[in-house]
Amino acid sequence: MTMLQLIYVSSVRPGAEGIDPDTILAKSRVNNQRDEITGLLYSDGTRFLQALEGPTDKVEAAYARIKADPRHRAIVMLSEREIQAREFGEWAMAHKTPSTDADEFIGRVSDLSANASPNVRATFESFAQVRRAA
Repeated sequence: MTMLQLIYVSSVRPGAEGIDPDTILAKSRVNNQRDEITGLLYSDGTRFLQALEGPTDKVEAAYARIKADPRHRAIVMLSEREIQAREFGEWAMAHKTPSTDADEFIGRVSDLSANASPNVRATFESFAQVRRAA
């Protein structure tokens, strides 16, 4: 079965409310289970990098909801491609807080993206490295 994998990056709109990673993850898990979407959401409190994969119509609908969400700005699609098998398995979220050890966090992102294609894995790992330096 062919599926769609979509990867985007966005920034948190200054002054946006409701950016609680636990709440976002809980709601995403409900929506994504319903829609058969899996992927990875990386968040460091100011930026999001997300991979969504699943049925084409469901992934496109989820992305449309994200683009309409007023908490996001500067949304840029990085990749959109057909895949034959899920690369991320179950839905996961990597979230960096100021107290998170940078090397440990980068290791977690690497583990979560281990089954992704080399280009997708490199996108997540390099994003985590750059955000560590920020």
